[in-house]
Amino acid sequence: MNIHIQAAEAATHWQGRILRLIRNRENAVFEMETPKGRAALRLHRIGYQSAAAIKSELWWCAALSDAGVAVSRPLLGKNGSTLIQLADGRHASAIAWVNGEPLGEAGVAFHDPLPVQLARHAALGRLLAEVHCTTDRLTLPADFHRPYWNIEGLVGENPFWGRFWEHPGATKTQAEVLRDARQFLADRLTKHAINGDFGPIHADVLRENVLVNDNSLSLIDFDDCGFGFRAYDLGTVLSQTLYEPHYAEIRDALIAGYAETRPLDAETIEMFTLARTCASVGWTMPRLALDDPVHKTHIARCVMWAERIIR
Repeated sequence: MNIHIQAAEAATHWQGRILRLIRNRENAVFEMETPKGRAALRLHRIGYQSAAAIKSELWWCAALSDAGVAVSRPLLGKNGSTLIQLADGRHASAIAWVNGEPLGEAGVAFHDPLPVQLARHAALGRLLAEVHCTTDRLTLPADFHRPYWNIEGLVGENPFWGRFWEHPGATKTQAEVLRDARQFLADRLTKHAINGDFGPIHADVLRENVLVNDNSLSLIDFDDCGFGFRAYDLGTVLSQTLYEPHYAEIRDALIAGYAETRPLDAETIEMFTLARTCASVGWTMPRLALDDPVHKTHIARCVMWAERIIR
């Protein structure tokens, strides 16, 4: 079925009117006008997250929002639920509109003055610490169900985003580095897990999922959230900054902001950055055409960082 027809059907559950398609990737996301104001309507990708997992994501976002954390807040439909099922079986949800512009764009260098970049990353560190601290004060529902970004989910036999070390686009030399990275991460994560900070995480803190509104930040798109190492959220942020000329300063600002309110083993952050670059290589395999240039750039980035960290 045409996604615009699906969106129109879904919008009726929030008494809404579709304004425009924002993006059609993992989920199809539309801007929608409702009696309560603008909202983002999501048509969830079939087969990725179960209804139980999506409801858990929405519960967590609502709980964080209720606690005053700047995250996207889900809206109840006319049936009293945050999640509805369309005629063809696809699920849809809606969140209140969050004002702001993305922190940046994947593959595009920051253009703001360095002091602005550093201030925003320090603020992002504080926001992530707030998400983690607030979550630790919540009591998760008995039926809370989300994926695991644990050792198995990152570098086990069947990682959540795929066996990155078997990417068909990797050269023989690159594949060797990817295998070495997997072993390195397995060893280091096993040690980190003994006393490491573990719990619900956003798991996809990319530039486009952080909105800047004047001097405040908001976090959106919890579609990949799950149980994982808290430092993975910071590693994900840094995975997009590895080619920035001021990478070290940005890293330090992010870590310092986080450490203002939550303990952090700063020496593990770049290891978790490697974990994210590996996961991103796996992510490309089932989602992108073999001739998509993103395959090569993701592999090259991962190999570059692995060689810096482990060799």
